[in-house]
Amino acid sequence: MSNAARWTPDILGSQWAAHSIDLGTDDEGPVTATLVRRSAGPRHSRAVLYIHGFVDYFFQEHEAEFFEREGYDFYALDLRKYGRSLREGQTANFVDNLSAYRAELDASARMIRAEGHEELVVLGHSTGGLIAALWTNARTQNLPDGFPRISAVILNSPWFDLNKPWFLRTIGTRAVARIARVRPKAKVGSLNPYYGRALHKDSGGEWDYDLRLKPHEGFPVRAAWFTAVRRGHRTLAHGLDIACPVLVLASNRSGDAEHDHPEVITTDSVLNVAHIMKGSAHLGSDVTFVPITGGAHDLALSRQPARVAYFDAIKLWLETLNETA
Repeated sequence: MSNAARWTPDILGSQWAAHSIDLGTDDEGPVTATLVRRSAGPRHSRAVLYIHGFVDYFFQEHEAEFFEREGYDFYALDLRKYGRSLREGQTANFVDNLSAYRAELDASARMIRAEGHEELVVLGHSTGGLIAALWTNARTQNLPDGFPRISAVILNSPWFDLNKPWFLRTIGTRAVARIARVRPKAKVGSLNPYYGRALHKDSGGEWDYDLRLKPHEGFPVRAAWFTAVRRGHRTLAHGLDIACPVLVLASNRSGDAEHDHPEVITTDSVLNVAHIMKGSAHLGSDVTFVPITGGAHDLALSRQPARVAYFDAIKLWLETLNETA
């Protein structure tokens, strides 16, 4: 069966199609990931692959429309046990090693190449930004057969360190790692609901998305997942060497991540912007950092004019890259 024949209607409606990637089984049963694209199929030689954050899935159609106007076909991947890929009986959002995501990312890249795309831009948000950095670090240094050329990486508020006090970032992290060895799925934390409420239209925000897939309170933070993320943070801190240009964008200010406040949607009230700036220096030799005034944690979901500033910054950066390529 051809790749095109395996695309089926997506939850976003008739303009979108989804492809289920079989990842075998684990202790909870069959595992899949889901690649999403326009149902009309490829139109350009260049493509973008979007990787979402924690307690998230792809619904940002306006972001896809932006890249399509810039001459890129847009693909989004719902990782295993997230969004479209979450199955009944599975532990939501759970892996015990971030390297597990290489399977669905590699499969997506090969499918994108098979659809005629020679060039790929990787776009990651929050946890997806960390995953994108680690994956592209490995793949740009030794491009596997059947891949498009990874020409650029764009990171939207990537999660580069734990936004907690020193004690939790050090001793607390080691304590959770010990728990993970004996009770990998033990609940060790949860998200605050304030940012999600500020986003969703039913609670005063601009955006409509499925609260079953992206609930305000999130899904529990599990010990082994947390430990996997902290391992990724340490890998980043030791230094990556992503062999293509990288653009990192973040809000110009951090906000209170523990309490509700009036600026929850005009600051990064999930991560610490200083951590993002510091981590950016460890990505590679060609990194550009752009602060977005009034940006939310997901810059694509910011209020105006920050949202326009986010897309304008990406547009200018890509145009500059293409002029010098």
